[in-house]
Amino acid sequence: MDHYATSPADRIPVHQKLIYGLGAFVNNLLAAASGGMMIVLNLGLGMNPALVGLLGAIPRLWDAFLDPAMGYVSDVTRSRWGRRRPYIFVGAILSGITFALLWQLPPGRSESFYFWYFLGGSLLFYLAYTIFAAPWVALGYELTPDYHERTRLMGVQNFVGQLAYVVAPWFLLFMQNDAMFDGMVDGAAGLACIIAAVVIAVGVLPALFLRERFRDLAVSEVREHQGTRAGSVLLRNLASFVRGFAVTLRSRPFLKLCAATFLVFNGFIMVSSFQSYVIIYYVFEGDTVRGAEYAGWAGTVQSIATFGVIALVTWLSTRLGKKRAFFVAIGVSMLGYALKWVCYDPTNPWLVIAPAPLLAFGLGGLFTIIPSMIADVVDFDELQTHERREGMYGSIFWWMVKLGMAAALAAGGFLLNATGFDVALAGNQSAHTITLMRLCDALLPLVASGVAIWVIATFSINEARAREVRLELEARRGKV
Repeated sequence: MDHYATSPADRIPVHQKLIYGLGAFVNNLLAAASGGMMIVLNLGLGMNPALVGLLGAIPRLWDAFLDPAMGYVSDVTRSRWGRRRPYIFVGAILSGITFALLWQLPPGRSESFYFWYFLGGSLLFYLAYTIFAAPWVALGYELTPDYHERTRLMGVQNFVGQLAYVVAPWFLLFMQNDAMFDGMVDGAAGLACIIAAVVIAVGVLPALFLRERFRDLAVSEVREHQGTRAGSVLLRNLASFVRGFAVTLRSRPFLKLCAATFLVFNGFIMVSSFQSYVIIYYVFEGDTVRGAEYAGWAGTVQSIATFGVIALVTWLSTRLGKKRAFFVAIGVSMLGYALKWVCYDPTNPWLVIAPAPLLAFGLGGLFTIIPSMIADVVDFDELQTHERREGMYGSIFWWMVKLGMAAALAAGGFLLNATGFDVALAGNQSAHTITLMRLCDALLPLVASGVAIWVIATFSINEARAREVRLELEARRGKV
């Protein structure tokens, strides 16, 4: 396989990679907290798991439909500060404020009250979250035009973002700290305020210290191709948005990346709560404190292992190609899912940690390789359409993922009910229920990951093709 050296002009300074990675830290912290803290609604307030699943799903459906609109707005915005940076700055502040308010749950109310309170607050939070996340994702696609430097950038951002998952497994135990909080619900309120402060302080940094490489090119090339039809900043007509949306969805390489991510990520999301339930109710027979502790250790080991996975996958990608590196990473994670059936053992609880390093290859490899591949697709699209649409591609990618996430979270709640789980039974769940929970936890993500490998096998943009596309683009519109 031919490899092309990265030129100095295409290199991103390390400090800029790290700053971009801080955006991933904020993104992952909010994502992990939004999902991981949902268990409080069931265990702390006694809410039906199906309702909890709906509260996880409905706001993400809302978020998914907001994403393409925000990506489009980000692409067409023209300001002295750029296309992306103003939204990243404002979105980080609003995300922190709305997340803190979301978890200030008043005591002694009905299940119906908590449902509607949390639903309304979640819709506001995800609006703010989208304002931050969609432009931040798009910014990463334009920081370098180099095939391998894109993978290195995504490796660094994934590495920094993974720090959020080192602390996230301990959220449940932290919220049960009797010395600090009066119960799990009060602990969630306090934890949300801490998270909000971190989100605001860290989330504004990419807006302050990064620059947009293709901002001027995006303006000039669109005008050259479209003449005076470019329109104004936020008042682009609906037809233009729909056209861009449709063009994006016609990209077969892009759809394959979306499908693979959907399968790997949402296979994991669908049963993400099952791991905690299996550890608590199978390994520790209903002891929520000990179960939370061991779940925390398993999650932390997985998060720490992910740092090494990201470095390894980044290296493999530059040697074997992005597609083959994907096969290796997802294949190893499948072995980890299979090991859950053996290692989640009440007679030897520390074995719950054993699959964790292998599971790290799944999301660690996925979010290192796939974003780099999307950046290559954006170039391919520019060659065909004469438009730079990082925001649209990034937002539609996450739109598809979040639609799947919404369905997965909703299905997860109903799936938990279908196993026969009843929180009132505590550690006295039936053997049939425990078996079904364990099967869901191990088998569903394993199968979904296998299908994802099959999907990526036909992805067509390799290093040589990406090089050809770049040379054609630079011949047409000059280097940037």
